[in-house]
Amino acid sequence: MAKDLNVGDAAPGFDLATDDGGRTRLADFNGKAVVLYFYPKDDTSGCTAEAIAFSALKAKFGAAGAAVIGVSPDSAASHDKFKRKHDLGIALATDPARSTIEAYGVWKEKSMYGRKYFGVERSTFLIDREGRIAKIWRKVKVPGHAEEVLAVTKAL
Repeated sequence: MAKDLNVGDAAPGFDLATDDGGRTRLADFNGKAVVLYFYPKDDTSGCTAEAIAFSALKAKFGAAGAAVIGVSPDSAASHDKFKRKHDLGIALATDPARSTIEAYGVWKEKSMYGRKYFGVERSTFLIDREGRIAKIWRKVKVPGHAEEVLAVTKAL
């Protein structure tokens, strides 16, 4: 298990398949800020609300010089279906091996209805133009989150 990342740390690199049959790599964004958000599962209520909120603000993130990438362990086919169903405008990366999820320390023990299991802890990392972590949000509550991330991104 990777150590928890902190503000100022170099962001772990990634190279992941995306929803559109492409790939996304941290190295592709040199000189740009990246909002990397991790979510548990496609097409569940909180994850859908979060993806819709980030999609609605995509142009504003772009104007602030930032790309938005959602990451979950779901398959690229699942991401494709999720994007089409909700008309999402952001990139969704698939990490079934959990290499990036674990590198960012968001694979955590969770509990639901008294049952313990491992899953993705909803978290967002703002990576600055130099590839360093500028801000971390852990255990994200979805309402207002995308707007808060945008405000911090604009201030970078």
